[in-house]
Amino acid sequence: MTAMTTGTAGSHISAIHAGSLREQVSRALEAALVAGELQPGEIYSAPALAERFGVSATPVREAMLDLVKDGFVEVVRNRGFRVAEMSEADLDQISQIRFLLEVPSTAQVAATITTERLDALAAVADEIEAAAARGDLIGYLDADRRFHVELISTLENPRLTEFVDRLRRQTRLFGLDDLVRSGRLAASAHEHHELLDALRRRDVEGTRELMGRHILHTRGLWVGRDER
Repeated sequence: MTAMTTGTAGSHISAIHAGSLREQVSRALEAALVAGELQPGEIYSAPALAERFGVSATPVREAMLDLVKDGFVEVVRNRGFRVAEMSEADLDQISQIRFLLEVPSTAQVAATITTERLDALAAVADEIEAAAARGDLIGYLDADRRFHVELISTLENPRLTEFVDRLRRQTRLFGLDDLVRSGRLAASAHEHHELLDALRRRDVEGTRELMGRHILHTRGLWVGRDER
């Protein structure tokens, strides 16, 4: 089998190589969702997707069940999996919860975070900007998720970290290729370094403001508008 590319150019539904098959299929499915190749509301069967990937149905079914747990798809009995639809109301509700959780939590981090943790986060922020510059949306989303998970985990509250991570994952998919083409991804990427600058200054109020603005900006990116 040939190796599959999960960048934003070209089709993401293609053959993949052997190895950690379930993980590769999961990544390929996420890439297809991001690119809009798997459409919200449509039903896809594991055997049909397996044929397009060039693998057996088992790893595809396992990967789809992982996506069910994350709320990206739902099981349709005897038919396959339906891609979940994310409405404006859904995005608003998730953004509201993120405001309530992430803004005060990140402000709390500003008072306790170590220089070593800030340096590690800066390296991840560099990855985010590099991925945005080369138009690698999947790489951007992966690094962005690691950045925010590592940031919130500073508070040593695993339940909070897990919940914030789940909320972020619920809004990271579904036809986001236009972010790369429009150039808006680079602006969002730079906000991570701005946030780190405020954290280095121990600027609690500045951190609170920047995190709130970042959530608003991200909310707007998903629907193609500027949120203020």
